[in-house]
Amino acid sequence: MNITGTIDRPLTHDPKKQAPMKPSTPDPAGPATEDITTSGAKDSRQNRTREMQLIPEALARAHMDTRLRDAERERRALRLATARRMQRRAERASLRARRALAMAVMQ
Repeated sequence: MNITGTIDRPLTHDPKKQAPMKPSTPDPAGPATEDITTSGAKDSRQNRTREMQLIPEALARAHMDTRLRDAERERRALRLATARRMQRRAERASLRARRALAMAVMQ
């Protein structure tokens, strides 16, 4: 007994093994567009699957880039704060040296 699958109960659930969809009755004026080949459908299905599989990887890469940029920004801010602190310390040391020199010249 050879039973063909129906739309609700296909013979196989693998879309690559299913027959391409064709109109049951031919259009008297002819098709408005050319029939889609099964290889094109397989390619689009395969690309979609690949894209769907790569979405989490792309999201992780974007998240990692954002975190790296934030870390670099934090390091730059820390270096700037350290440089300003050292500059103030050097200015205070310079003022002390000037005062000491002035005191030595005055006496």
